[in-house]
Amino acid sequence: MNILTPGRQPGATPALAGSPAAIAARLDRLPASRYGWRIVLLLSLGGCFEFYDLFYTAYVAPGLYREGLFTRTTTGLFDLHGFASFVASFFAGLFIGTIGFGRVADRFGRRRVFTISLLWYSLANLVLAFQADAPWILFWRFMAGIGVGVELVTIDTYIAELVPPAQRGRAFAVNQTILFCMVPLVALIAWLLVPRDPFGFAGWRWVVLIGATGALAAWWLRRAIPESPRWLAQHGQAEEADRVMTGIEAKVAAELGPLPPPAPAAEVPAGAGRLAEAFQPPYRTRTIMMSVFSLLQTVGFYGFGNWVPTLLLAEGINVTTSLLYTFLIALAGPFGPLGAALIADRVERKWQVAGAAATVALLGLVFATQRDAVGIVLCGMALTIANAFMSYALHAYQPELFPTRFRASAVGFVYSWSRLSAVFSGYAIAFTLGLGGVPAVFAMIAGAMAVAAGVVAVWGPRVTGRGLESISH
Repeated sequence: MNILTPGRQPGATPALAGSPAAIAARLDRLPASRYGWRIVLLLSLGGCFEFYDLFYTAYVAPGLYREGLFTRTTTGLFDLHGFASFVASFFAGLFIGTIGFGRVADRFGRRRVFTISLLWYSLANLVLAFQADAPWILFWRFMAGIGVGVELVTIDTYIAELVPPAQRGRAFAVNQTILFCMVPLVALIAWLLVPRDPFGFAGWRWVVLIGATGALAAWWLRRAIPESPRWLAQHGQAEEADRVMTGIEAKVAAELGPLPPPAPAAEVPAGAGRLAEAFQPPYRTRTIMMSVFSLLQTVGFYGFGNWVPTLLLAEGINVTTSLLYTFLIALAGPFGPLGAALIADRVERKWQVAGAAATVALLGLVFATQRDAVGIVLCGMALTIANAFMSYALHAYQPELFPTRFRASAVGFVYSWSRLSAVFSGYAIAFTLGLGGVPAVFAMIAGAMAVAAGVVAVWGPRVTGRGLESISH
């Protein structure tokens, strides 16, 4: 086999070798390689800034309270000085980013949108760090949320399309392990900086400013990551798809030797898709199922992650100690997806999603009963691990359910419901905390997660070990 064109059959033209069916077959037969894992690593490093941004909300809260910019209580949906508005502004941006701009990755390509969204939210954070009024803080938090929303959709579709079926679960597990390493990092930075004002600049502002450094890495990451050959082939760029695919195969072949020939490829229709297809069989049930799951899972995931320092303050624990507890709890985050790597491609993904959601529901009720430091930290760590496992499983599962021609649009749509849910769940948690305290908050979380688990268990299709094209039909 010619090592310069290791995936092309003898006599095949670039147009034929770059057809959607041929590209899918060539990608799916690739063995695990250092080059493939390097791509996953680079995409994950880009996503690290996104996760830093997602989770610093909780850790800057005590600093915002200390500076008098926001309060723990909220007097209504439009109370600009309630912390719920700070949470809601970011998730409103995420909602716009996922539902309004998720489709741009289907139109303009994964690589370009990955870079632009990374630059977008990095620059928004840079401006946010210097704002002194609550309304402007909310505005720039909203703008950062738009960029993060686009990035979330793009990375999921990127990994799903580049990684072969036998390795896809582990790839998402590794991706999420790297991303969740940012959670204890931002918790540590907040613990060190938020109670202090280094060089006369409020500690919470330093936390935000550090997150803006993602812009420095954007162009370097972009140069090292190829465009998705699946996307190129789907959009009629057969020769470019063949060129990119040949480059990938050459790197893998140089590392591992001659590659096995691609399996016979089933026909895959070319051309751009439309989001409307997500509401037609066989995708309609999947779209509704994942929309309901996304709507509910946010209550458990962000209800705990974004509010845990505030919930600890409500229990009478002071700012510095609550941030220390939160840091210890956050240390457990990477162990969820890291453990998932052991079973990611062995256990059916739908059961991983449903099982993790049910576990979050149970552990939330247990956490609400804890009063001593050891119990709070240990139970909080277990809940963090379960939430992180659920995050890995969800991010792996949802891009597998839809075809390449409208994958980013569909993922953006179903995922947007979690962003919309998070906008209002922040107000619901603030209201419930004032009405019934911490136990009432976790009772609400448990109910939402139990329903989310049931929806996937009943209606979720099987995906583990299957090619994307076979799942889509």
